[in-house]
Amino acid sequence: MVYVILFAFVAGFLALRLYAVLGKRTGHEQAMPKTAEERIPVPSIPRSIDIAPEVRETGSRNIEAGAETGLRQVIQADSSFDVAQFVEGSKAAYRMILEAFWKGDEETLAWLVEDDVRAGFSQAIADRNAAGHVLENRLVAIERAAIVEASVESKTARIAVRFDADIASVTRDKDGNVIAGSLSDAVEVRDIWTFARNLRSDDPNWKLVETDEA
Repeated sequence: MVYVILFAFVAGFLALRLYAVLGKRTGHEQAMPKTAEERIPVPSIPRSIDIAPEVRETGSRNIEAGAETGLRQVIQADSSFDVAQFVEGSKAAYRMILEAFWKGDEETLAWLVEDDVRAGFSQAIADRNAAGHVLENRLVAIERAAIVEASVESKTARIAVRFDADIASVTRDKDGNVIAGSLSDAVEVRDIWTFARNLRSDDPNWKLVETDEA
């Protein structure tokens, strides 16, 4: 089965940070020991991103200390949840969301985010267009993605994922002149995105509800 995660953003804050190309921040998977009863599933989305259905990490690369107790709560509440697949899906969504925003692809963003959050993205894109700025950004690599926190409250699960990524960015003016950045020098970025899902819902999709710097 192919799994994908659908996320929605905290509008103004995330849009502003994406518009800033994430370039002012700096940064490069931990498997939680699972019992037989703790086998886990991954969220999905209506479009296809190729993600291996049986990704299994050994060791502790995609879960950081302190997140295990919360993840066990998520697993107890949703026996189909899979840590490794969730992390892989979050990485795919991270790339899709960034690229859609950089391109000003509001149709894709409309699918990926909620209405109020989409308004924030739309405003940021409108401001960028009004200034005549064009972003030529590239996600060079996601060096690491790890779950740093998890919890379940009132049947709503929240999982925070830290992304250490390398991003090359260039901003051009309306005449095509480079006014900021460089595609030859990638910037180290460290983000923490928090995803949430109502476990009572039949909708398997997770939404991004908060972002922060690592």
